[in-house]
Order: sequence, then C-alpha cells, then structure tokens
Amino acid sequence: MKKISLCVFILSIICFLPSSLFAQDDDKVIAYYFHTTFRCSSCHNIEQYTEEAIKNNFAKEVETGELVYKVINIEEKGNEHFVQDYKLYTKSVVLSLIQGGKEVRFKNLEQVWQLLRNKDKFYQYIKNETQGFLDSLREGDQL
Repeated sequence: MKKISLCVFILSIICFLPSSLFAQDDDKVIAYYFHTTFRCSSCHNIEQYTEEAIKNNFAKEVETGELVYKVINIEEKGNEHFVQDYKLYTKSVVLSLIQGGKEVRFKNLEQVWQLLRNKDKFYQYIKNETQGFLDSLREGDQL
C-alpha cells in the first residue's frame, strides 16, 4: 500500500510541473548550411564561420541535441526540395524551429553575405539569431 501511495504522490507532482521541463526529442533547432557542389572561398568561409559560431557559443545545446548543425549539398539527390522549402537562391544559413516533430518556423539568415568580411559581426549575428530560436524553443513559442 505504501508503494502505491508513493507512486500516486510522485505522479501528482509530475502532472503539475511545467511541460517545458520535459523537452521532447523531436523539439529542437536545426541550423543548416546549404551549398552546391561548386563552392568559392567565400562559401567555405560562411560554412566555417557558422560552424565555429555554433560550436563556440552553443556547445551544451549541440551536445544535448537541442541544437543540430547540418551541412547539406542541395545538388545531391533527395535534397532538391530544400530549394523550394526555404526559397534558396544562393548558399545559405537557415535556422529551423522544430516542435512536436514539425517545423513551425524558419529563417534564412541572409545577412551572412554582408557580414562575411567582418568575422566578429558574423559570429554575433549567428549567435543572436540562434539564441532567439533556442529561446522560442524553450518557451514553446511558434512566432
């Protein structure tokens, strides 16, 4: 009888905890770098700076799977849909907010090209935009 009472007590506590404490495996932010087969030095720099900004600022989130970084060649078979999905017209960094296993919001970080010659501003841009998506994930927002 004591075991049943303890179980009921624990379950009642769990039911009243905020749902945000129980992050689902299918809730995450994906940071994509999309490229084609041919890439110039600027394209390689965008990939390198993006990866460095994410790994240096969000190591914990990457380790836990809350943030995933993916590099995708849109010319490889099966990846063509990303062009239409994200309205891509050049090499791009895109953030995607996934909640309940479905994308609820995305943003193409178009300023990466303008900030490419200023590494610090580029890093700050990636950091700020990624942090905004992570904040939305944690708050359950779908802005």
